[in-house]
Order: sequence, then structure tokens, then C-alpha cells
Amino acid sequence: MTDAASTARVLRLAPDDHVGIALEGLEAGTSLSPAFPVTVRTAVPAGHKVALVDIAEGERVRRLGQPIGVAAASIAAGDHVHEHNLAYPGTLASRAVATRDPLPLANDIATFEGYRRADGRAATRNYIGVLTTVNCSARVARLIAQHFTPEVLRAWPSIDGVMPLTHASGCSISDGTPSMDMLRRTLAGYARHPNFVGVLIVGLGCEDNQIDRLCSETGLELGDTIRSLTIQDLGGTTASVRAGIAAVEAMMAAAAGQEREPIPVSELVVGLQCGGSDSFSGLSANPALGVAVDRLVAQGGTAILSETPEIYGAENLLLQRVADESVGRELIDLLEWWDGYTAKEPHGFDHNASPGNRAGGLTTILEKSLGAVAKGGTTPLNAVYRYAEAITKSGLVFMDSPGFDPVSATGQVASGANLIVFTTGRGSCFGCRPAPSLKLATNTPLFERMREDMDINCGLILDGLATIPEMGGTILDSMIRTASGEQTASEVLGYGDDEFAPWHINAWT
Repeated sequence: MTDAASTARVLRLAPDDHVGIALEGLEAGTSLSPAFPVTVRTAVPAGHKVALVDIAEGERVRRLGQPIGVAAASIAAGDHVHEHNLAYPGTLASRAVATRDPLPLANDIATFEGYRRADGRAATRNYIGVLTTVNCSARVARLIAQHFTPEVLRAWPSIDGVMPLTHASGCSISDGTPSMDMLRRTLAGYARHPNFVGVLIVGLGCEDNQIDRLCSETGLELGDTIRSLTIQDLGGTTASVRAGIAAVEAMMAAAAGQEREPIPVSELVVGLQCGGSDSFSGLSANPALGVAVDRLVAQGGTAILSETPEIYGAENLLLQRVADESVGRELIDLLEWWDGYTAKEPHGFDHNASPGNRAGGLTTILEKSLGAVAKGGTTPLNAVYRYAEAITKSGLVFMDSPGFDPVSATGQVASGANLIVFTTGRGSCFGCRPAPSLKLATNTPLFERMREDMDINCGLILDGLATIPEMGGTILDSMIRTASGEQTASEVLGYGDDEFAPWHINAWT
């Protein structure tokens, strides 16, 4: 790791940092010499912070060269620094905007083996989707999908599966409200998604989210590959299931025989996620993913950074590299909306850091955000989008979303992500069909403990067995193989149906 002094036990990330990160649990009385003339005064768990200098009460505490809070009491060198003595003061980041010119594209563009759709878009998977307009049609959608068992699907070897996408909304929300607008954008984004070779939309009949209104509001056109049925019109559950099975079979027959072909990596659209984060997230998996993003963008690809509450306090790292000032202004507008919205919560933005995050060594949202932003690499930020809005620009872009992984990833897929890369330090179990989801462990103990759920061990960086650039190359290679059809751990385990979660306006869900 560059710009870091370390012993076998503690890592200091920037020369002016007040704290170091314990790479293993430290007992009271442990000497950190010769790297630091400090003796540990109180036990420090692995991943947590130890003070490397005396810190006065009220002084800003720095990690990664950035402030992560203020000392709530006097802190002596060697003390454990966490919730008992580190306070959240509100954002300390500047919101000044600076533009950066785009980086030159690489001369040689890699390819992946994907599906080319009739409209020219690139797909990484070949699913049939059964979407619901309302919670009342969820059971019928599941029954339709359940008919297509692995034995039945053997007749259509080019189809990856039939998946129901159900939700708990669609009624008692009015036209023109943010929740209805986002629900319809999300459903339309999934219906158009290139990873679906066909989609069946199932409605009840009397819901607020009528199929015809969904189509007219979003420009969605029904036809051979996007079909619909209404349960009340067909006479109930059994008749609707029969009609749905027939509709799916017709779409699968039309898609039979589709084959993968070489497609430039520039057509990959990758959603960036982190969940169950720990203090190691910002040291290993997230910066390594950032390297992979820089290399993907250099080949013309697209990466979507999201979870607006989880860039709070580190927004300066994005605002100082926007493609133009209007992009910076749009990002600031989002943050100002969240400033007002989270003021309704008892702890404001700082509530976002979960109990698991804090147990993993993250004390404040400012500290969590520094790690989260690292996923976006170092390239210019080219655009800012609303939740589930179609992505039209390449390079690094930002999509507004809450800091809850299923909701955020659902929006990214609706926006066009054909691949998700998800980092975790505590051990999230997640998948986001129809987009395959790669899981990156931040540390080796997690990777070993949850090996069947993890795809890549970024803990090799902390173990001294790989550098951040080397791991970035490993991640990009895995992204290309996954896009070409290699199954991820979450796909093998069958994750993806339950993680469809359109955003309803609520600070954390």
C-alpha cells in the first residue's frame, strides 16, 4: 500500500492522520514501536482505530487525510478511538466545485461474450421476467415463474430462468407523487432491461398503478417481448396463471437459439455497491474496485456510484472532479435535499452507519463515506441521475438512492446496469437478478468464513499478498468473465428474486 506506514499490527493511511487502523486485535500494553512511539492504553478490536497522537477535546480527527469527526473528550495516544470519544459534528467537507477533463480512452478495447439485442443494447444474461404492478398480483407472478422448474427449462437451454419481481406497493399512492413516479420508472426500467429477453407484466385490475398508465407515463410499449395480463379480466388466479405460462412460453420460443457474441467492454454498465461495510472496506475492496472502475472507464465503460447518504462528508472528493459545473450543482442539490430530509430522523445523516458498521470499526457516517466514495475510482464524474432514471452517458456517473443496498441496486438495474459489483466487510448475502452480482470480501477471515457467498478475496491486500492495483486488475478480469456467463456465488445460491425493492420515500428504506 502506498502512502502508508505500518507495523504488523497498525496501518496509518496518510502522514497527518491522527489514528491508525488495527489490522488485528490489540491488547492494552502493546507497543507499536518502532513505527510509532505509542503504547496501546486500552484494548482495540481488529479494524478499529487507535490514537497515534494526543488529540485535544473538540479537535478534528483525521483518517485517510480527511476529517471523520471531532474528539468528544481528550484522547491520549494509544487510546481506542470510537463512539465513546469521537463525535459526529455534521459535514466537514467543502462543497466547492472543480472540473476535470476526461481521460483519454485506451487504444485496445477488451471484449466480453454477451447477447446483442435487436435494439443494439448489450446483455450479460438471458432471463424472462414476470413483473407486478401491485402487491396483489405477487402470488400469480410467483406461480407463473414456479412452473418453469429446471426440468422444464431444459427445453430452452439459452434461457437463464424465469424470475418473478414482486413488491409491496402499487396502490394507495397517487399519480404524480414521488413514490409512484419512482415505482413506474423502476418497473419500466426493468421491463426494458437488456438482460430480459421477454417480460410479462401482471396486474390485478383495480390498483392505482394501472398498466395503461404505467405505459403512457414511461413510454413503455407492449408487444411480443413485453406482454401483460390482468387477473380480474381473466377471471382469477388459475386462469391468469395458465395465461401467464402460455405468454412466457411464447416469448421463450421466440428467443430460442440466441447465442453469445463478442461485445466491447465499453458496453458494460456496472452498478457499484457496498454493504455490511467495515473499517477495512476503505482499505482493500473499495479502492481496488476503484482501480477496476478507472480501467473500465478508460475502455469506454460506465460505472454507477449511488447511495447518496453514503457520500455525505466525502462529497468534496467527487465535486473536485466533475465534468462540468452543472454536474457539481446537481450533486449539491441532491445533498441539500437529503440535508433537509434526514433532519426528520433522530440522528440525521449519522444514523446511516449501522450497528454492524460500528462493530466493524466505522464510527461516523463521515468515515463510512470516505470508504464508500473510493469505489468510484479517480475519473471525472460525468452525470447525475434521479433514482431509476435511464443512464445515457458513459464513464463514472451518480444515481440518487438511499443507503440501503437492495433499494439502491434495484434503482441501478432499472437505470441500465447489466452487472453489479458489491463489496462487504461484515458478510452481506445479496444478489440482484437479472444483473449478476459479484461479491468482494474486504478481509480474509470473512472470505474464509463465508466462502460460498464470496467471489473475490480483497483481504489479500491487507495480508500483503497483493497490491491495490493488482487486485483492481483481478476484479476487472472477473467482471468480464461474469459478463460472459460465468456464474457468481449469489447466482449459484439462487439470490435475486427477493432483492427487488423499489424505493419509497423514506430516509433509510
